[in-house]
This record gives sequence, structure tokens and C-alpha cells, in this order.
Amino acid sequence: MAAKSLIQIISENEFLKIVQEPSGLFFRVSALFCEKIRNGKDVSRKFYSSLIQETEYLESVLDEHGARENKTWSFFSEYIACIRNLTIAAFYIKHILDRYPYYNLGESRENTIFFNDSAYKALGFLNDSIQGLRAEVVKTGELNGLDIFQDSFAMNEFSDIESNKRLPRTVLEDEVKGEEDRILNLCQKYRKAAKMINEIGIERSDTLETFRHIIPSKLDEKLVRMFKELVHSVQSEYDTYVKNTRIEQSHDDLKNFRGYISMPLHLLEVVLWLCHFYERHEDDIRHGECKQQISKIVNKEVLLGQIFNFAFHYSKYYLQEGDKLVKNILKGFLEVVRAEIPVPQPLGFHARPSTYLSLIARHHEGELFMLIDDEKFNAKSVMNLLQAGGILADKGYLNVTLEGSRHAINDAKLLAQNNYCEKGEFPRQLSYLRTDQG
Repeated sequence: MAAKSLIQIISENEFLKIVQEPSGLFFRVSALFCEKIRNGKDVSRKFYSSLIQETEYLESVLDEHGARENKTWSFFSEYIACIRNLTIAAFYIKHILDRYPYYNLGESRENTIFFNDSAYKALGFLNDSIQGLRAEVVKTGELNGLDIFQDSFAMNEFSDIESNKRLPRTVLEDEVKGEEDRILNLCQKYRKAAKMINEIGIERSDTLETFRHIIPSKLDEKLVRMFKELVHSVQSEYDTYVKNTRIEQSHDDLKNFRGYISMPLHLLEVVLWLCHFYERHEDDIRHGECKQQISKIVNKEVLLGQIFNFAFHYSKYYLQEGDKLVKNILKGFLEVVRAEIPVPQPLGFHARPSTYLSLIARHHEGELFMLIDDEKFNAKSVMNLLQAGGILADKGYLNVTLEGSRHAINDAKLLAQNNYCEKGEFPRQLSYLRTDQG
């Protein structure tokens, strides 16, 4: 006997009965959304969340029944997916606007006004796009035989929760073992993320055509997700090991640092969902009648402008501003020590050991110096180390003193213990030397 298929094929009329209820919930919530926008009312995070929830539920029903592969329902499914993506991006912008006053960014009034204006402009574009896409959902749904419920929920079902009131802080400030090392570690992670995003080299531009070919050739959803996860790991580490500790309360820069983690994190969420939308639904990348219709509703050039001139620009901007703050934080936490290490034998500080020592100096925060009598040589410079090596050889010194952060000194001592890795074999703790050479 031939095996029976586990998938049961149903008629479009049968599916219409299945999709009616989840569609009805979506139409009612989205009708209230449009009503709020028309009346100039604020859309709260709670409301965006409710619209996301109903859209995701409807999308899951559509996907479970293969609606994207059905000619009758494919456009309907595509429009619903678009609304979900844009609503998630709108939710994060609204979250940023609500939390901005509490991030302690210390920005000028001019910068604050400019950022808020840019954020509200981006939010307005997304709200208008969501309304336009909903109109297409209504039109397509009616053609497919859906009963369209245009009546909305009562306004009080989505009453806002005030966010400017807080409970008194009564949680005891925790002591965390190794908290200074934790702070150094998360600062290094943060600086790595800031450097990586800055090195992409994408700048703001009034010529929106400039951005047309950046996605996905130079920036795509996968890369943005990687950036976001890097910043998210810093936030998680901060909340676990620094937040509500005595060390946080005793350092104002640390308290302000949290805002400079949250701002780029949520802005990268906006970049992520808008990149996802562009890659999946805009007709520059995926052609088709539905994609062309979507591009008429959601202007692709304006969309690209919001991705790069708003969300990506400000995520990079706040990471760079946070990087400045991190430098100040590190000054207060770097423990400067001295240690004596042997001079490489028999050739002294020639090119290879000098290069490895300079890589150690550049890898760690703070400065690292080589001290010879009354002279000080910057270990970040290979040329300075070669010069110092010549002096050491002339004077016949077999040992030399280093001064710098405890972490850099420890790695320098490990380098010396391993004969300056002359054969290119690195202990695990110094594996970064191999990477940094490339």
C-alpha cells in the first residue's frame, strides 16, 4: 500500500472559515490604530505590542496553512508580514522616545531636539506605511471573501501605562566578585562593537540614491544582527554584574554608561527590522507584482533614508559617544603596575618580539611603557621598541622594566615566559597575537 500523505489539502472556502477569526482580531486592532493616527493621538508601546501580537498570530495561521504558496492568499500574507515588520520597528522607536529622558545621556538641548524630531519623523513614516499596507490587506481580504470588521476596540482597552513614575529603590546594592575585571571586560566588548560599526564607513547622505545598493552588498540583516548581539551581550553583562552594585553607585560615568548601551541596541533593532523588510519585500531585491505594489506604498528611498540617516547613523553616533565615556571609565579602573621581564636572547628586541609586545600594548586599554634608566618608550610603537632594544644592547642589560595596566603586564610576562613566541607558537591567552598580525 502507498503511504498516505500527512498533509491534508483543504479548499480555499474551508480556509476562509479558518482565517476569519484571527483576521477579525487583526482588523479590529488595526482599525483603532488608524483611528488614533487620523485623530493625531499618540500610539503607545502597549498598543504597538498589541498590533504586533495580532499580526504575528494571523501570520502564523497563514503560514501554517501554506497561504504564501497559494495565489489567492499570497498577497494577503505578504502584506500582513510587512505590517508586522514595520510595527516592530515602530515599537522600538517608540520605546526609545519613551526611555530617552531616563538614559542620562547628558546631551545638549539642541541635540536632544534634533534626535527627537528625527525619531518622530521616522515613526510618522512607519505609521503612514502601516496604514497604507492595511488598506491593501482590507482590499485583498474583501476580494478573498473575508468579512471585514471596521469597528474598533474601545480606546480604554489600550490605556497607556505612565512611564514617568517609579517605585523607590529598596534593593540592596550587591557586591560582585571581580567587579573591576567585569567592567574592563564589558568596556572592551563595547569598544569592539563601536569600532566594527564605525569601520563599515556608511555615512549620512541627502542623496538617498546613495543607499540603494548598500543593502545587501555592504550591510544586510545578518550583519546587523551580529552587531546587535554584540551590544546586547554588553547590556546583559552590565545588568548581571554592574547594575545596582555599590561600584555603579560610586561612579557617575558607570550610571550614564547604561544609556549609551541601550540607545544603540534599540536603534540597531530598528535597523534590523527595516533591513529585513527591505531585503524581503522591496522589489529592488525580490521582483514580483506584490513587491511592486509594496514599493508604491512604502517608498523605498524614504525607507532607505530612515535606515541609514536615522537608525544606523544614530546607532553609530551613540556608540561613538559611549566610547568616549568608556575611555573615562577605564581611566578610573585601570591598575597601573610595574614588572621586570628578561630581554629576548640572543638577539634582543628585534622586529618579531617588538611587534608582539606592541600588539599586546595595543590590545589592552591604557598605556604600556618600557623604562630604561630615565627614558620612557611607548610600547605601542614598534619603532620605539626597536630603538629601546638598541639601547638595551649597548648597555648590556639582560632585564627591562615595563609599566602599564595589570592585564597588559601579565600578557607581556607570559610572552617573555614563552621565549617571545619566536617560533609563532602562542599560548591560548595570547592567541589574539596571531589574529592581530593578519
